Amino acid sequence: MLRQSVFDMEFNKVYAALVAKAEKKGRTKAEVDEVIRWLTGYVSVDILDGLTYGQFLSLSPAWNSRAELITGSVCGIKVEEIEDPMERKMRQLDKLVDELAKGKPMEKVLR
Repeated sequence: MLRQSVFDMEFNKVYAALVAKAEKKGRTKAEVDEVIRWLTGYVSVDILDGLTYGQFLSLSPAWNSRAELITGSVCGIKVEEIEDPMERKMRQLDKLVDELAKGKPMEKVLR
Protein backbone atom coordinates (compact mmCIF):
# COMPACT_ATOMS: atom_id res chain seq x y z
CA MET A 1 0.00 0.00 0.00
CA LEU A 2 1.36 3.44 -0.94
CA ARG A 3 1.90 6.00 1.78
CA GLN A 4 -0.04 9.21 1.32
CA SER A 5 2.13 12.30 1.08
CA VAL A 6 1.46 14.77 3.87
CA PHE A 7 0.92 17.39 1.15
CA ASP A 8 -1.99 15.31 -0.23
CA MET A 9 -3.69 14.95 3.15
CA GLU A 10 -6.74 17.04 3.96
CA PHE A 11 -5.70 20.22 5.73
CA ASN A 12 -8.39 19.62 8.37
CA LYS A 13 -6.68 16.38 9.44
CA VAL A 14 -3.25 18.02 9.72
CA TYR A 15 -4.80 20.98 11.54
CA ALA A 16 -6.52 18.65 14.02
CA ALA A 17 -3.16 16.98 14.75
CA LEU A 18 -1.47 20.36 15.30
CA VAL A 19 -4.24 21.47 17.67
CA ALA A 20 -4.11 18.14 19.53
CA LYS A 21 -0.34 18.49 19.97
CA ALA A 22 -0.76 21.95 21.48
CA GLU A 23 -3.77 21.09 23.64
CA LYS A 24 -2.04 18.03 25.06
CA LYS A 25 0.51 20.44 26.55
CA GLY A 26 -2.05 22.92 27.88
CA ARG A 27 -2.15 25.36 24.96
CA THR A 28 -5.30 26.29 23.05
CA LYS A 29 -6.79 25.99 19.58
CA ALA A 30 -6.96 29.80 19.51
CA GLU A 31 -3.19 29.96 20.00
CA VAL A 32 -2.61 27.52 17.14
CA ASP A 33 -4.92 29.66 14.99
CA GLU A 34 -2.89 32.76 15.93
CA VAL A 35 0.33 31.02 14.88
CA ILE A 36 -1.24 30.00 11.56
CA ARG A 37 -2.52 33.54 10.91
CA TRP A 38 0.89 35.05 11.72
CA LEU A 39 2.80 32.61 9.53
CA THR A 40 0.49 32.29 6.54
CA GLY A 41 -1.65 35.42 6.34
CA TYR A 42 -4.89 33.44 6.37
CA VAL A 43 -7.60 35.41 8.19
CA SER A 44 -9.46 32.32 9.40
CA VAL A 45 -8.81 28.61 9.48
CA ASP A 46 -12.54 28.01 8.89
CA ILE A 47 -12.24 29.04 5.23
CA LEU A 48 -9.74 26.27 4.51
CA ASP A 49 -12.21 23.37 4.44
CA GLY A 50 -11.61 21.13 1.43
CA LEU A 51 -7.97 22.09 0.86
CA THR A 52 -5.10 19.65 0.94
CA TYR A 53 -2.16 20.52 3.17
CA GLY A 54 -0.10 21.24 0.05
CA GLN A 55 -2.75 23.65 -1.21
CA PHE A 56 -2.94 25.29 2.21
CA LEU A 57 0.81 25.95 2.11
CA SER A 58 1.11 26.98 -1.54
CA LEU A 59 -1.97 29.24 -1.52
CA SER A 60 -1.04 31.09 1.68
CA PRO A 61 -1.95 34.72 1.07
CA ALA A 62 1.07 36.27 2.79
CA TRP A 63 3.81 33.98 4.07
CA ASN A 64 5.47 35.94 6.86
CA SER A 65 8.87 37.33 5.87
CA ARG A 66 10.06 36.69 9.43
CA ALA A 67 9.59 32.95 8.88
CA GLU A 68 13.28 32.84 7.95
CA LEU A 69 13.99 33.41 11.65
CA ILE A 70 12.49 29.99 12.44
CA THR A 71 15.44 27.73 13.12
CA GLY A 72 16.08 24.49 14.91
CA SER A 73 15.21 20.85 14.37
CA VAL A 74 11.91 19.15 13.75
CA CYS A 75 12.09 15.35 13.62
CA GLY A 76 15.87 15.63 13.42
CA ILE A 77 15.79 17.93 10.39
CA LYS A 78 17.15 21.47 10.67
CA VAL A 79 14.44 23.78 9.37
CA GLU A 80 16.90 26.37 8.05
CA GLU A 81 18.71 23.74 5.92
CA ILE A 82 15.64 22.48 4.03
CA GLU A 83 15.89 23.43 0.36
CA ASP A 84 12.43 22.40 -0.87
CA PRO A 85 10.18 25.45 -0.27
CA MET A 86 7.05 23.41 0.47
CA GLU A 87 8.79 21.14 2.94
CA ARG A 88 10.41 24.16 4.60
CA LYS A 89 7.00 25.83 5.05
CA MET A 90 5.58 22.62 6.49
CA ARG A 91 8.46 22.31 8.96
CA GLN A 92 8.29 25.99 9.90
CA LEU A 93 4.67 25.63 10.95
CA ASP A 94 5.43 22.40 12.78
CA LYS A 95 8.34 24.08 14.59
CA LEU A 96 6.14 26.97 15.75
CA VAL A 97 3.50 24.58 17.09
CA ASP A 98 6.27 22.56 18.82
CA GLU A 99 7.54 25.74 20.50
CA LEU A 100 4.01 26.65 21.53
CA ALA A 101 3.46 23.17 22.98
CA LYS A 102 6.73 23.39 24.89
CA GLY A 103 5.43 26.45 26.72
CA LYS A 104 7.27 29.21 24.92
CA PRO A 105 5.49 32.56 25.31
CA MET A 106 3.51 33.61 22.22
CA GLU A 107 5.62 36.75 21.68
CA LYS A 108 8.72 34.55 21.37
CA VAL A 109 6.98 31.98 19.14
CA LEU A 110 5.92 34.75 16.75
CA ARG A 111 9.42 36.30 16.67
